[in-house]
Amino acid sequence: MAPKQQKQVIAPVDIVDLGSSDDEDTGAFGSNSKPSVASNLQTKQPMALNNVDVSAANRRRLDNHSFWRAGAYETGKNQPSRVQALGELEHARVHPKFLHSNATSHKWAFGAIAELLDNAVDEIGNGATFVNVDRIYNSKDNSPALIFLDDGGGMDPDGMRKCMGLGYSSKTSNKTIGQYGNGFKTSTMRLGADVIVFSRSTRSGQTSQSVGLLSYTFLRRTGQDDVIVPMIDFNISEHRAEPIIYTSMADWSSNLKTILEWSPFVSKDEIMRQFDNMGSHGTKIIIYNLWMNDEGVYELNFDDDNEDIRLRDEVNLPTTAKKPSRKDLELQSHLSNSIRYSLRAYASILYLRKFTNFKIILRGKPVEQYSIKEDLRHSKRVIYTPHVGPSSREAAVETTIGFIKEAPYLGVCGFNVYHKNRLIRPYWKIIPDGSNRGQGVVGVLEANFIEPAHDKQDFERSALYIKLEAKLKQIVGDYWKAHSHLLHQAEGVRKNDVQLKLDSSNNLTTNSSIQENLDAASLDQICEENVQLFMRCEQYKEKHAGLKQKIEQLEKDLEETRSKCAKLSSHLDLQKKQTV
Repeated sequence: MAPKQQKQVIAPVDIVDLGSSDDEDTGAFGSNSKPSVASNLQTKQPMALNNVDVSAANRRRLDNHSFWRAGAYETGKNQPSRVQALGELEHARVHPKFLHSNATSHKWAFGAIAELLDNAVDEIGNGATFVNVDRIYNSKDNSPALIFLDDGGGMDPDGMRKCMGLGYSSKTSNKTIGQYGNGFKTSTMRLGADVIVFSRSTRSGQTSQSVGLLSYTFLRRTGQDDVIVPMIDFNISEHRAEPIIYTSMADWSSNLKTILEWSPFVSKDEIMRQFDNMGSHGTKIIIYNLWMNDEGVYELNFDDDNEDIRLRDEVNLPTTAKKPSRKDLELQSHLSNSIRYSLRAYASILYLRKFTNFKIILRGKPVEQYSIKEDLRHSKRVIYTPHVGPSSREAAVETTIGFIKEAPYLGVCGFNVYHKNRLIRPYWKIIPDGSNRGQGVVGVLEANFIEPAHDKQDFERSALYIKLEAKLKQIVGDYWKAHSHLLHQAEGVRKNDVQLKLDSSNNLTTNSSIQENLDAASLDQICEENVQLFMRCEQYKEKHAGLKQKIEQLEKDLEETRSKCAKLSSHLDLQKKQTV
């Protein structure tokens, strides 16, 4: 008979519960006082949690390392409900599986990274001058981890608990990017199974250091049915780290023990050293046990470029047996496509306005911000005033539209739509595929009058969104009608220049005759002829498309007629046989 499994009692740690109350102002704290937290986000009283003991080696990692499969696991028996204290209100509990299902709002890993960059950018108002994104290694198993370090205002113990909670946000300004109080949880859990946060802050003359651990691995491996978040705080106002005690020193030590067991760090001294490069205030986020793809390879690629972070599954060249053409390679490396797999490229256009005293440092090298609209040829500004509503104040929206430098050689097109300075939809194709209209036309605008989705990778499909889409189609059509001849004229001049260079090496007299012809012809007349030829070409293309569609319909009708004839012939044959 197999021996019975031993059970261990895990000492009480903080439990984050799902509440519905709004955010409260961050309060001051003392070395022996409990921080002021929102009404339904509480540090619980000690509660014994019985869990099956497993070896330390097995507990550090999940069985399935793929993010999209990590939510499929059997839950253990629910812990008995705690007896309700007199006068205490009921509140909703959060199962650990919710952390995973909540993170699935991010379909794209770079969207999750952008959320964390947004949090650092929002700290510019609190003195932030940089955010550093890099790879480090987990000292326990030498696996890669992702680190974010900024010098913003940081979080006090109350702020740390709101950060770990769901739906709480201290951002009340209409200029900040974050607003839902959910981005930190969804983004970190989308990138890896576990995250540990270090933050140093000064509030009301008191300086604190806080450490919080949100570990999906810990919750799953110990069979929890509630989100348990161990956190420890220090008061460093007297230039030495004094633990901030809320219940008892035993509880504080228990939180520290859990953090050391499930984090990449093995001692309290190693935990404290994480604050050494933080300065007087700031936040450090370390995401470890990073997710892998279905092939068992890390989603984030740190090896192909020492100054970049790439997505392995997003680099897609044409799947043909022959060698990719030069045009295919140029299209693959164009910004419109490289933002799908290169974090440096994506971060370069992530914010519309260039920072004056803030840098995004990616793997030791600052990201150079790139302005799409400044690089457009024959650019034009179009003013659009959306009808937001009868009671809302309408603001004019400026759209910059023009041709990319590579047009018409590369048919890149679409609108880059920002919201509160943050890129939401890059290269949004307004014109359907297959149409030559608008090829090479790119636009940039900031649409603050429509709301983005929770993952900030698209907009909510509202009536304003539909109106905006219709307006952008009109803008593209008007611009193409007025400027397309310039595009084709430039292409013709480019080809003529190449031909002239070839001819000049063989016969100098050819150059003189071409120059005489160019002098004799009026430039305006040539432009007008180009416009007419282009319009005729467009008419022929539309006519060809119509004829092609008509042929397809006729072929379909013919096939149906043949089928009817076959059925009718079979029916006649059957009648003849019956008659005979």
